[in-house]
Amino acid sequence: MNIKTRPMMVGLMVAGCAICTAFASLANAQATDSTAASPTPAANPSAPVSQADFQKLLDSVQKLSDQVQKLQQANETQQQTHQDDLQQIQQLETKLDQTQQTAQDAEQKSTAAAQSQSQTAMQAPIDEATVNHNFQILGDAEFQYAKADHQHGAFAQADFAPIFLYRAGDNILFESGFDFILQNNAQGVPGTSTPGNPSGGAATTTVNLSFAQLDYVINDYVTLAAGELLLPLGTYSQRSAGWLNKFPDNPQSRDLLPGVGLGPMLQGAIPIGHNGAFMNYSIFGVNGPSSTDGSGNAAALDLAGNVGLTSGNSTANLHENLTGGGRLGFFMPFPKPHYDMEVGISGETGEWDNAATHHYTAGVLDAALHLGPFIEAKGEYIKTWYGSDDLGEIEQDGYWAQAGYKLAGLNLDLPVIKNLELMGRYDSINDGMGNSTQTSTVGYVYYFTNTLLFEGDYEFLHNTAPGTPTNNVIFQLSLGF
Repeated sequence: MNIKTRPMMVGLMVAGCAICTAFASLANAQATDSTAASPTPAANPSAPVSQADFQKLLDSVQKLSDQVQKLQQANETQQQTHQDDLQQIQQLETKLDQTQQTAQDAEQKSTAAAQSQSQTAMQAPIDEATVNHNFQILGDAEFQYAKADHQHGAFAQADFAPIFLYRAGDNILFESGFDFILQNNAQGVPGTSTPGNPSGGAATTTVNLSFAQLDYVINDYVTLAAGELLLPLGTYSQRSAGWLNKFPDNPQSRDLLPGVGLGPMLQGAIPIGHNGAFMNYSIFGVNGPSSTDGSGNAAALDLAGNVGLTSGNSTANLHENLTGGGRLGFFMPFPKPHYDMEVGISGETGEWDNAATHHYTAGVLDAALHLGPFIEAKGEYIKTWYGSDDLGEIEQDGYWAQAGYKLAGLNLDLPVIKNLELMGRYDSINDGMGNSTQTSTVGYVYYFTNTLLFEGDYEFLHNTAPGTPTNNVIFQLSLGF
Protein backbone atom coordinates (compact mmCIF):
# COMPACT_ATOMS: atom_id res chain seq x y z
CA MET A 1 0.00 0.00 0.00
CA ASN A 2 1.19 3.50 -0.83
CA ILE A 3 2.57 5.34 2.23
CA LYS A 4 0.54 8.44 1.39
CA THR A 5 -2.82 6.55 1.53
CA ARG A 6 -2.09 4.59 4.74
CA PRO A 7 -3.20 7.35 7.25
CA MET A 8 -6.47 7.79 5.38
CA MET A 9 -7.19 4.03 5.56
CA VAL A 10 -6.52 3.97 9.31
CA GLY A 11 -8.80 6.96 9.81
CA LEU A 12 -11.62 5.29 7.91
CA MET A 13 -11.24 2.10 9.95
CA VAL A 14 -11.36 4.09 13.20
CA ALA A 15 -14.45 5.93 12.00
CA GLY A 16 -16.11 2.61 11.14
CA CYS A 17 -15.39 1.23 14.60
CA ALA A 18 -16.79 4.37 16.19
CA ILE A 19 -20.00 4.08 14.20
CA CYS A 20 -20.42 0.41 15.23
CA THR A 21 -19.88 1.34 18.90
CA ALA A 22 -22.41 4.14 18.62
CA PHE A 23 -24.85 1.72 17.01
CA ALA A 24 -24.49 -0.71 19.97
CA SER A 25 -24.87 2.08 22.55
CA LEU A 26 -27.96 3.37 20.82
CA ALA A 27 -29.52 -0.09 20.85
CA ASN A 28 -28.81 -0.51 24.57
CA ALA A 29 -30.17 2.97 25.35
CA GLN A 30 -33.36 2.25 23.51
CA ALA A 31 -33.80 -1.02 25.38
CA THR A 32 -33.28 0.69 28.76
CA ASP A 33 -35.72 3.46 27.96
CA SER A 34 -38.27 0.90 26.88
CA THR A 35 -37.90 -1.03 30.19
CA ALA A 36 -38.21 2.07 32.36
CA ALA A 37 -41.26 3.32 30.59
CA SER A 38 -43.11 -0.02 30.64
CA PRO A 39 -45.48 -0.48 33.64
CA THR A 40 -45.27 -4.22 33.38
CA PRO A 41 -42.08 -6.18 34.12
CA ALA A 42 -42.99 -8.73 31.44
CA ALA A 43 -41.91 -6.48 28.54
CA ASN A 44 -39.42 -7.84 25.87
CA PRO A 45 -35.83 -6.47 26.57
CA SER A 46 -34.57 -7.07 23.02
CA ALA A 47 -36.94 -4.86 21.08
CA PRO A 48 -35.61 -4.19 17.49
CA VAL A 49 -33.94 -0.88 16.28
CA SER A 50 -36.03 1.30 14.02
CA GLN A 51 -35.73 0.75 10.30
CA ALA A 52 -34.70 4.40 9.59
CA ASP A 53 -31.77 4.34 12.03
CA PHE A 54 -30.58 1.03 10.75
CA GLN A 55 -30.70 2.26 7.14
CA LYS A 56 -28.61 5.31 8.05
CA LEU A 57 -25.91 3.10 9.55
CA LEU A 58 -25.89 0.88 6.46
CA ASP A 59 -25.49 3.91 4.18
CA SER A 60 -22.55 5.19 6.22
CA VAL A 61 -20.83 1.81 6.11
CA GLN A 62 -21.42 1.55 2.34
CA LYS A 63 -19.90 4.98 1.77
CA LEU A 64 -16.87 4.05 3.83
CA SER A 65 -16.50 0.82 1.84
CA ASP A 66 -16.69 2.70 -1.49
CA GLN A 67 -14.04 5.18 -0.37
CA VAL A 68 -11.75 2.36 0.75
CA GLN A 69 -12.17 0.63 -2.66
CA LYS A 70 -11.41 3.87 -4.59
CA LEU A 71 -8.30 4.46 -2.50
CA GLN A 72 -7.13 0.90 -3.19
CA GLN A 73 -7.69 1.37 -6.94
CA ALA A 74 -5.84 4.70 -6.92
CA ASN A 75 -2.97 3.11 -5.05
CA GLU A 76 -2.77 0.23 -7.54
CA THR A 77 -2.78 2.71 -10.46
CA GLN A 78 0.07 4.74 -8.93
CA GLN A 79 2.07 1.60 -8.29
CA GLN A 80 1.58 0.49 -11.91
CA THR A 81 2.62 3.92 -13.22
CA HIS A 82 5.68 3.84 -10.97
CA GLN A 83 6.62 0.40 -12.29
CA ASP A 84 6.18 1.61 -15.92
CA ASP A 85 8.43 4.61 -15.24
CA LEU A 86 11.09 2.36 -13.75
CA GLN A 87 10.95 0.08 -16.81
CA GLN A 88 11.27 3.03 -19.22
CA ILE A 89 14.25 4.40 -17.30
CA GLN A 90 15.91 0.98 -17.40
CA GLN A 91 15.26 0.72 -21.16
CA LEU A 92 16.73 4.22 -21.81
CA GLU A 93 19.81 3.38 -19.73
CA THR A 94 20.23 0.16 -21.72
CA LYS A 95 19.92 2.01 -25.04
CA LEU A 96 22.41 4.67 -23.89
CA ASP A 97 24.93 2.00 -22.99
CA GLN A 98 24.44 0.35 -26.39
CA THR A 99 24.84 3.69 -28.24
CA GLN A 100 28.02 4.53 -26.36
CA GLN A 101 29.42 1.09 -27.12
CA THR A 102 28.49 1.45 -30.82
CA ALA A 103 30.21 4.87 -31.00
CA GLN A 104 33.35 3.45 -29.38
CA ASP A 105 33.36 0.52 -31.81
CA ALA A 106 32.89 2.87 -34.80
CA GLU A 107 35.73 5.12 -33.65
CA GLN A 108 38.04 2.13 -33.23
CA LYS A 109 37.09 0.79 -36.67
CA SER A 110 37.60 4.21 -38.28
CA THR A 111 41.02 4.58 -36.70
CA ALA A 112 41.99 1.08 -37.78
CA ALA A 113 40.74 1.70 -41.34
CA ALA A 114 42.67 4.97 -41.61
CA GLN A 115 45.83 3.29 -40.41
CA SER A 116 45.26 0.42 -42.81
CA GLN A 117 44.72 2.77 -45.76
CA SER A 118 47.81 4.75 -44.84
CA GLN A 119 49.91 1.61 -44.66
CA THR A 120 48.40 0.35 -47.92
CA ALA A 121 49.13 3.63 -49.67
CA MET A 122 52.76 3.43 -48.57
CA GLN A 123 53.30 -0.27 -49.19
CA ALA A 124 50.95 -1.38 -51.96
CA PRO A 125 51.82 -0.86 -55.64
CA ILE A 126 49.94 1.75 -57.69
CA ASP A 127 46.54 0.50 -58.79
CA GLU A 128 46.13 0.82 -62.55
CA ALA A 129 42.39 1.51 -62.34
CA THR A 130 43.01 4.35 -59.87
CA VAL A 131 45.72 5.82 -62.10
CA ASN A 132 43.41 5.82 -65.11
CA HIS A 133 40.62 7.35 -63.05
CA ASN A 134 42.91 10.19 -61.96
CA PHE A 135 44.07 10.94 -65.52
CA GLN A 136 42.13 13.20 -67.88
CA ILE A 137 42.61 14.79 -71.29
CA LEU A 138 41.03 18.17 -71.92
CA GLY A 139 41.79 20.87 -74.45
CA ASP A 140 40.50 22.37 -77.65
CA ALA A 141 40.79 22.28 -81.44
CA GLU A 142 40.36 25.14 -83.92
CA PHE A 143 40.06 25.36 -87.69
CA GLN A 144 40.32 28.74 -89.42
CA TYR A 145 39.45 30.36 -92.71
CA ALA A 146 40.85 33.85 -93.33
CA LYS A 147 40.58 36.46 -96.09
CA ALA A 148 42.62 39.66 -96.03
CA ASP A 149 42.36 42.63 -98.38
CA HIS A 150 43.99 42.03 -101.77
CA GLN A 151 44.83 38.44 -100.86
CA HIS A 152 43.28 35.08 -101.63
CA GLY A 153 41.13 33.51 -98.96
CA ALA A 154 42.36 30.19 -97.54
CA PHE A 155 41.95 27.68 -94.78
CA ALA A 156 44.84 29.13 -92.89
CA GLN A 157 45.29 27.05 -89.76
CA ALA A 158 44.42 23.82 -87.99
CA ASP A 159 45.27 23.67 -84.30
CA PHE A 160 44.97 20.79 -81.85
CA ALA A 161 45.78 21.73 -78.25
CA PRO A 162 45.37 18.86 -75.76
CA ILE A 163 45.79 19.43 -72.03
CA PHE A 164 46.84 16.49 -69.88
CA LEU A 165 45.77 16.42 -66.23
CA TYR A 166 46.95 13.93 -63.64
CA ARG A 167 46.01 13.77 -59.95
CA ALA A 168 48.72 12.01 -57.97
CA GLY A 169 47.06 12.44 -54.58
CA ASP A 170 44.82 14.68 -52.55
CA ASN A 171 47.33 17.55 -52.76
CA ILE A 172 49.42 16.77 -55.86
CA LEU A 173 48.38 17.69 -59.41
CA PHE A 174 50.17 17.84 -62.74
CA GLU A 175 49.01 19.61 -65.89
CA SER A 176 50.55 20.24 -69.28
CA GLY A 177 49.38 21.58 -72.60
CA PHE A 178 50.61 21.23 -76.19
CA ASP A 179 49.89 22.96 -79.48
CA PHE A 180 49.93 20.97 -82.72
CA ILE A 181 49.62 23.52 -85.53
CA LEU A 182 49.50 23.15 -89.30
CA GLN A 183 49.79 26.46 -91.14
CA ASN A 184 51.37 28.23 -94.08
CA ASN A 185 55.11 28.76 -94.01
CA ALA A 186 55.46 31.98 -96.01
CA GLN A 187 56.75 30.85 -99.41
CA GLY A 188 58.54 27.75 -98.18
CA VAL A 189 61.78 29.02 -96.68
CA PRO A 190 64.75 26.70 -97.48
CA GLY A 191 66.16 24.87 -94.51
CA THR A 192 62.89 24.88 -92.58
CA SER A 193 62.14 21.20 -93.03
CA THR A 194 60.24 19.43 -90.24
CA PRO A 195 59.28 15.78 -89.70
CA GLY A 196 55.83 16.55 -91.06
CA ASN A 197 57.22 18.59 -93.94
CA PRO A 198 60.69 17.31 -94.96
CA SER A 199 60.88 19.49 -98.05
CA GLY A 200 60.52 22.74 -96.14
CA GLY A 201 57.60 23.75 -98.37
CA ALA A 202 54.80 26.22 -97.88
CA ALA A 203 53.16 24.34 -95.01
CA THR A 204 54.63 23.47 -91.63
CA THR A 205 53.53 21.38 -88.70
CA THR A 206 54.82 22.56 -85.34
CA VAL A 207 54.55 21.03 -81.89
CA ASN A 208 54.98 23.36 -78.94
CA LEU A 209 54.86 22.77 -75.21
CA SER A 210 52.47 25.50 -74.15
CA PHE A 211 52.89 24.91 -70.41
CA ALA A 212 53.76 22.14 -67.95
CA GLN A 213 53.48 22.59 -64.21
CA LEU A 214 53.36 20.57 -61.02
CA ASP A 215 50.91 21.84 -58.39
CA TYR A 216 51.10 21.08 -54.68
CA VAL A 217 48.11 22.24 -52.59
CA ILE A 218 49.62 23.37 -49.28
CA ASN A 219 46.27 24.35 -47.76
CA ASP A 220 42.97 25.95 -48.75
CA TYR A 221 44.67 29.28 -49.39
CA VAL A 222 48.10 28.45 -50.85
CA THR A 223 49.18 26.31 -53.81
CA LEU A 224 52.77 25.88 -54.94
CA ALA A 225 53.26 25.52 -58.71
CA ALA A 226 56.52 24.83 -60.50
CA GLY A 227 57.46 24.34 -64.14
CA GLU A 228 56.66 26.11 -67.39
CA LEU A 229 54.00 28.41 -65.98
CA LEU A 230 51.22 30.40 -67.58
CA LEU A 231 52.18 33.77 -66.13
CA PRO A 232 49.47 35.76 -64.33
CA LEU A 233 50.19 39.01 -66.19
CA GLY A 234 46.60 40.09 -66.54
CA THR A 235 44.10 37.26 -66.88
CA TYR A 236 44.21 36.52 -70.61
CA SER A 237 46.83 33.73 -70.65
CA GLN A 238 45.20 31.73 -67.87
CA ARG A 239 41.50 32.29 -68.65
CA SER A 240 40.89 33.43 -72.22
CA ALA A 241 43.29 31.69 -74.57
CA GLY A 242 42.19 29.01 -77.04
CA TRP A 243 38.50 28.26 -77.47
CA LEU A 244 37.69 30.30 -74.35
CA ASN A 245 38.54 33.38 -76.40
CA LYS A 246 35.40 34.52 -78.24
CA PHE A 247 37.45 35.89 -81.15
CA PRO A 248 39.46 33.83 -83.65
CA ASP A 249 42.65 35.77 -82.88
CA ASN A 250 44.35 37.27 -79.85
CA PRO A 251 44.54 40.99 -79.05
CA GLN A 252 47.75 42.32 -80.58
CA SER A 253 48.64 44.18 -77.40
CA ARG A 254 49.22 40.80 -75.71
CA ASP A 255 52.40 40.53 -77.85
CA LEU A 256 54.05 42.98 -75.43
CA LEU A 257 53.97 40.39 -72.63
CA PRO A 258 55.50 36.94 -72.10
CA GLY A 259 52.85 34.24 -71.90
CA VAL A 260 54.91 31.66 -70.01
CA GLY A 261 57.94 31.49 -67.75
CA LEU A 262 60.05 28.71 -66.23
CA GLY A 263 60.20 28.67 -62.43
CA PRO A 264 58.09 28.39 -59.22
CA MET A 265 54.96 30.28 -58.20
CA LEU A 266 52.75 30.61 -55.11
CA GLN A 267 49.10 31.30 -55.77
CA GLY A 268 45.76 31.15 -54.03
CA ALA A 269 42.69 33.03 -52.86
CA ILE A 270 41.56 34.46 -49.51
CA PRO A 271 37.84 35.03 -48.79
CA ILE A 272 36.75 38.50 -47.66
CA GLY A 273 33.58 38.69 -45.58
CA HIS A 274 30.64 36.34 -46.11
CA ASN A 275 29.12 37.58 -49.38
CA GLY A 276 31.41 35.61 -51.72
CA ALA A 277 34.09 38.27 -52.24
CA PHE A 278 37.73 37.17 -52.22
CA MET A 279 41.24 38.32 -53.00
CA ASN A 280 43.35 36.19 -55.36
CA TYR A 281 47.11 36.46 -55.59
CA SER A 282 50.14 35.05 -57.43
CA ILE A 283 53.87 35.48 -56.75
CA PHE A 284 56.45 34.00 -59.12
CA GLY A 285 60.16 33.92 -59.90
CA VAL A 286 61.13 32.77 -63.42
CA ASN A 287 64.11 32.87 -65.77
CA GLY A 288 62.54 35.83 -67.56
CA PRO A 289 63.12 37.17 -71.09
CA SER A 290 66.39 37.00 -72.99
CA SER A 291 68.17 38.02 -76.19
CA THR A 292 67.78 36.00 -79.35
CA ASP A 293 71.41 36.65 -80.40
CA GLY A 294 73.08 37.43 -77.07
CA SER A 295 73.14 41.18 -77.69
CA GLY A 296 71.22 43.94 -75.98
CA ASN A 297 69.77 45.33 -79.21
CA ALA A 298 66.05 46.14 -79.15
CA ALA A 299 65.23 43.87 -82.06
CA ALA A 300 66.74 40.88 -80.18
CA LEU A 301 64.29 40.88 -77.25
CA ASP A 302 62.95 37.33 -76.70
CA LEU A 303 60.15 37.20 -74.14
CA ALA A 304 59.97 33.41 -73.76
CA GLY A 305 63.27 31.94 -74.93
CA ASN A 306 65.16 31.63 -71.65
CA VAL A 307 64.62 28.04 -70.54
CA GLY A 308 67.93 27.57 -68.74
CA LEU A 309 70.01 26.24 -71.61
CA THR A 310 72.88 28.19 -73.16
CA SER A 311 74.06 27.82 -76.75
CA GLY A 312 76.50 25.15 -75.60
CA ASN A 313 73.59 23.13 -74.19
CA SER A 314 74.79 23.68 -70.65
CA THR A 315 72.38 24.39 -67.84
CA ALA A 316 72.51 28.03 -66.85
CA ASN A 317 70.34 31.08 -66.75
CA LEU A 318 71.23 33.43 -69.61
CA HIS A 319 71.65 36.24 -67.08
CA GLU A 320 72.49 36.40 -63.41
CA ASN A 321 69.17 36.93 -61.65
CA LEU A 322 65.61 35.69 -61.87
CA THR A 323 62.68 37.81 -62.98
CA GLY A 324 60.12 38.35 -60.24
CA GLY A 325 56.48 39.29 -60.47
CA GLY A 326 52.92 38.56 -59.50
CA ARG A 327 49.30 39.60 -59.55
CA LEU A 328 46.84 40.83 -56.93
CA GLY A 329 43.15 40.71 -57.80
CA PHE A 330 39.85 41.41 -56.07
CA PHE A 331 36.60 39.66 -56.99
CA MET A 332 33.29 41.03 -55.76
CA PRO A 333 29.87 39.50 -56.49
CA PHE A 334 26.78 41.73 -56.55
CA PRO A 335 23.57 40.78 -54.70
CA LYS A 336 21.86 39.68 -57.93
CA PRO A 337 22.88 36.28 -59.42
CA HIS A 338 25.43 36.37 -62.28
CA TYR A 339 26.38 39.96 -61.45
CA ASP A 340 30.03 40.39 -60.46
CA MET A 341 33.18 42.40 -61.02
CA GLU A 342 36.92 41.69 -60.82
CA VAL A 343 39.88 44.06 -60.96
CA GLY A 344 43.56 43.25 -60.78
CA ILE A 345 47.07 44.64 -61.03
CA SER A 346 50.09 42.60 -62.09
CA GLY A 347 53.63 42.96 -63.34
CA GLU A 348 57.15 41.63 -63.53
CA THR A 349 60.68 43.01 -63.68
CA GLY A 350 64.14 41.56 -64.28
CA GLU A 351 67.16 41.39 -66.56
CA TRP A 352 66.63 40.58 -70.21
CA ASP A 353 69.88 40.73 -72.21
CA ASN A 354 72.45 37.98 -71.87
CA ALA A 355 75.04 40.40 -70.47
CA ALA A 356 72.61 41.40 -67.69
CA THR A 357 73.05 45.11 -68.45
CA HIS A 358 69.42 45.93 -69.25
CA HIS A 359 66.08 45.35 -67.56
CA TYR A 360 62.62 44.51 -68.79
CA THR A 361 59.60 45.70 -66.77
CA ALA A 362 55.90 45.20 -67.46
CA GLY A 363 52.73 46.28 -65.69
CA VAL A 364 49.12 45.29 -66.39
CA LEU A 365 45.75 46.52 -65.18
CA ASP A 366 42.83 44.18 -65.86
CA ALA A 367 39.10 44.29 -65.24
CA ALA A 368 36.07 42.09 -65.95
CA LEU A 369 32.35 42.73 -65.48
CA HIS A 370 29.28 40.49 -65.73
CA LEU A 371 25.81 42.03 -65.78
CA GLY A 372 23.66 38.94 -65.64
CA PRO A 373 24.15 35.79 -67.74
CA PHE A 374 23.93 37.69 -71.05
CA ILE A 375 26.30 40.69 -70.79
CA GLU A 376 30.08 40.45 -70.35
CA ALA A 377 32.82 43.07 -70.65
CA LYS A 378 36.56 42.86 -69.95
CA GLY A 379 39.87 44.38 -70.93
CA GLU A 380 43.48 45.10 -70.04
CA TYR A 381 45.92 47.99 -70.15
CA ILE A 382 49.58 47.04 -70.68
CA LYS A 383 52.73 49.10 -70.21
CA THR A 384 56.33 47.88 -70.68
CA TRP A 385 59.82 49.37 -70.48
CA TYR A 386 63.13 47.83 -71.48
CA GLY A 387 66.62 49.13 -72.09
CA SER A 388 68.67 48.46 -75.22
CA ASP A 389 72.11 49.17 -76.66
CA ASP A 390 70.90 50.70 -79.92
CA LEU A 391 67.67 52.57 -79.09
CA GLY A 392 68.04 53.33 -75.41
CA GLU A 393 65.00 53.04 -73.14
CA ILE A 394 61.98 51.79 -75.11
CA GLU A 395 58.48 52.33 -73.79
CA GLN A 396 55.64 50.24 -75.17
CA ASP A 397 51.98 50.30 -74.34
CA GLY A 398 48.72 48.81 -75.50
CA TYR A 399 45.24 47.98 -74.42
CA TRP A 400 42.23 45.97 -75.45
CA ALA A 401 38.59 45.99 -74.43
CA GLN A 402 35.78 43.73 -75.54
CA ALA A 403 32.11 43.21 -74.78
CA GLY A 404 29.50 40.62 -75.70
CA TYR A 405 25.75 40.25 -75.53
CA LYS A 406 23.91 36.93 -75.81
CA LEU A 407 20.69 37.33 -77.77
CA ALA A 408 19.04 34.74 -75.53
CA GLY A 409 18.50 37.71 -73.24
CA LEU A 410 15.85 38.99 -75.67
CA ASN A 411 13.63 36.01 -74.78
CA LEU A 412 12.80 35.38 -78.44
CA ASP A 413 11.74 31.84 -79.23
CA LEU A 414 13.89 31.69 -82.38
CA PRO A 415 16.38 28.78 -82.63
CA VAL A 416 19.15 30.68 -84.43
CA ILE A 417 18.82 33.97 -82.58
CA LYS A 418 18.89 32.52 -79.09
CA ASN A 419 22.17 30.71 -79.83
CA LEU A 420 24.00 33.86 -81.00
CA GLU A 421 26.30 36.15 -79.06
CA LEU A 422 27.30 39.47 -80.63
CA MET A 423 30.87 40.60 -79.94
CA GLY A 424 32.90 43.75 -80.27
CA ARG A 425 36.56 44.51 -79.48
CA TYR A 426 38.95 47.43 -79.75
CA ASP A 427 42.70 46.78 -79.64
CA SER A 428 45.64 49.18 -79.75
CA ILE A 429 49.40 48.62 -79.62
CA ASN A 430 52.41 50.93 -79.78
CA ASP A 431 55.75 49.10 -80.12
CA GLY A 432 57.85 52.08 -78.98
CA MET A 433 59.78 52.16 -82.22
CA GLY A 434 57.43 54.24 -84.35
CA ASN A 435 54.85 51.61 -85.28
CA SER A 436 51.30 51.48 -83.96
CA THR A 437 48.19 49.54 -84.84
CA GLN A 438 44.56 50.06 -83.93
CA THR A 439 42.05 47.35 -84.67
CA SER A 440 38.27 47.50 -84.41
CA THR A 441 36.52 44.14 -84.59
CA VAL A 442 32.88 43.17 -84.83
CA GLY A 443 31.84 39.54 -84.75
CA TYR A 444 29.61 36.81 -83.45
CA VAL A 445 29.68 33.45 -81.73
CA TYR A 446 27.14 30.78 -82.64
CA TYR A 447 26.79 28.09 -79.96
CA PHE A 448 25.98 24.68 -81.38
CA THR A 449 26.58 23.50 -77.82
CA ASN A 450 28.36 25.02 -74.84
CA THR A 451 31.65 23.67 -76.19
CA LEU A 452 31.17 23.68 -79.99
CA LEU A 453 31.42 27.25 -81.28
CA PHE A 454 31.35 28.82 -84.74
CA GLU A 455 33.02 32.23 -84.61
CA GLY A 456 33.33 34.93 -87.21
CA ASP A 457 34.62 38.50 -87.19
CA TYR A 458 35.45 41.38 -89.46
CA GLU A 459 38.51 43.45 -88.54
CA PHE A 460 39.14 47.08 -89.46
CA LEU A 461 42.89 47.71 -89.18
CA HIS A 462 44.74 51.00 -89.09
CA ASN A 463 48.49 50.39 -89.19
CA THR A 464 51.25 52.95 -89.63
CA ALA A 465 53.53 50.35 -91.23
CA PRO A 466 53.26 50.48 -95.05
CA GLY A 467 51.98 47.53 -97.07
CA THR A 468 49.92 45.91 -94.32
CA PRO A 469 46.31 44.79 -94.94
CA THR A 470 43.56 47.14 -93.83
CA ASN A 471 40.72 44.67 -93.33
CA ASN A 472 40.44 40.98 -92.49
CA VAL A 473 37.66 38.40 -92.37
CA ILE A 474 38.20 35.35 -90.16
CA PHE A 475 35.94 32.36 -89.47
CA GLN A 476 36.78 29.70 -86.93
CA LEU A 477 35.21 26.45 -85.75
CA SER A 478 36.24 25.71 -82.16
CA LEU A 479 35.70 22.65 -80.00
CA GLY A 480 36.48 22.47 -76.32
CA PHE A 481 36.66 19.06 -74.65
